[in-house]
Amino acid sequence: MEKKTTKILLYSVVIEPCEEGGYFANCPVLQGCHAEGKTYAEVIENIEDVIKAHIEIRKKHKEFISSVIVKNRENINVNFPILVRD
Repeated sequence: MEKKTTKILLYSVVIEPCEEGGYFANCPVLQGCHAEGKTYAEVIENIEDVIKAHIEIRKKHKEFISSVIVKNRENINVNFPILVRD
């Protein structure tokens, strides 16, 4: 019997308080992914929605999506682009 693999996409998010109140979240690795929220919990929920929508658009256009795949605790595969200039 084959084990089922769960694909988990991990992205770093930077969350900062806004001067006018609330929070601003940015996902640096996914260009254009940012969100605001009145509370910390709300900004996390909002940035998660933005990231999911961003990934769906990239899938639709068959664009590269960086990811981390966790097959088990001993086997983690990291998939990301590296720019090498010659």
